[in-house]
Amino acid sequence: MVSCNWEPIGKVLITMNVIWRNSVSCLRIKKVPHRYQSGNHPMVPLGSRILTDPAKVFEHNMWDHMQWSEEEEAAAGKKVEENSAVRVLLEEQVKYENEASKYWNTFYKIHKNKFFKDRNWLLREFPEIIPVDQKTEQKLQELSWDHAKTSAADGFSRRHCPTMPEENNHKKSCGSSRSQSKVGSHFSNLESKENRKGPLKTELFPGSNATFRILEVGCGAGNSVFPILNTLQNVPESFLYCCDFASRAVELVKLHSSYRAAQCCAFVHDICDEGLPYPFPDGILDVILLVFVLSSIHPDRMQGVVNRLSNLLKPGGVLLFRDYGRYDKTQLRFKRGHCLSENFYVRGDGTRVYFFTKGEVHNMFCKAGLDEKQNLVDRRLQVNRKKQVKMHRVWVQGKFQKPLHLTQKTSKLGFSLLSHG
Repeated sequence: MVSCNWEPIGKVLITMNVIWRNSVSCLRIKKVPHRYQSGNHPMVPLGSRILTDPAKVFEHNMWDHMQWSEEEEAAAGKKVEENSAVRVLLEEQVKYENEASKYWNTFYKIHKNKFFKDRNWLLREFPEIIPVDQKTEQKLQELSWDHAKTSAADGFSRRHCPTMPEENNHKKSCGSSRSQSKVGSHFSNLESKENRKGPLKTELFPGSNATFRILEVGCGAGNSVFPILNTLQNVPESFLYCCDFASRAVELVKLHSSYRAAQCCAFVHDICDEGLPYPFPDGILDVILLVFVLSSIHPDRMQGVVNRLSNLLKPGGVLLFRDYGRYDKTQLRFKRGHCLSENFYVRGDGTRVYFFTKGEVHNMFCKAGLDEKQNLVDRRLQVNRKKQVKMHRVWVQGKFQKPLHLTQKTSKLGFSLLSHG
């Protein structure tokens, strides 16, 4: 029996792993902040109108970054305790769950596209919606792989390792060119297999020729769709998908004068139905927009929804989230008898709403395998100057990125082989 010395291969794998991590790190530094992180935000995100003089509170309709006193926090908690003391009967809760689409269809039949204002603030808070220069991005993606292979080949042919930071404090080591060739074939096979089984196949689907793809979940009558389309009209390589489980809402989007089928696909879809296919493959989306949608879903089904959406993102893709926060004035205004479960309520029209904490949001998206890039509570003071009324608004906003799996797979392959030594 011929024995195999795994030590040279192990050293090669360690160095290849370091090269990969260094290459992807460079890619992240150059690309990620422009789309996935909040580096393009103003110095004070979420607005900069700060109330410094209480006497001037009625000079504007909204004040940003409001700090709650302990008394205000306690008073809000007491109101929630009172309005949730009486729960909706279980039979009624089942009806609201089973007939959710009916209630939203009725909502859009009554209000059409007049109820919500266009979300022109989206691009300010979520600049990730705007694609970076596609040629630059493609060049960086090509370099991430080519640089790793070239650096490895050059380094090993000269029988020394390149100087670079090492993420896991591995010692620098060298291997023979023969060993490197064998390892290189492992990575080559891995890459080719990924391409063969990957989502971007030759079959055509809406937006198959696009290089930048966005999905808005729960698009309603298009209050986010059309501000986004207006921004992307000069970016022909981009494509916007939008869905809602209320067929009436999707109909309103398609009938809008600004709807362009060449750059947008609106479709009816129930995101709670995990077996229901999307009109595009998994793993192709650059951005998913989930704004004031998850709160309308039963808490027991939220994690499944987030897990499914995570599968739609490409490695490096980002999910943008904004929704109601705990103790928002909407929650405090509910009367007794409207509470379905803890922090989950039904409105008079049969639609439902949940109020999140920052911790709940973190746990959900991280359990789905996404990395947290932003997660904050947006507290504002809304003012009705005519009635001289002040209302506390609370929202949670977050950005969650899908990891770059190629780095992870490379690492796993290297250390898997090392374990045999």
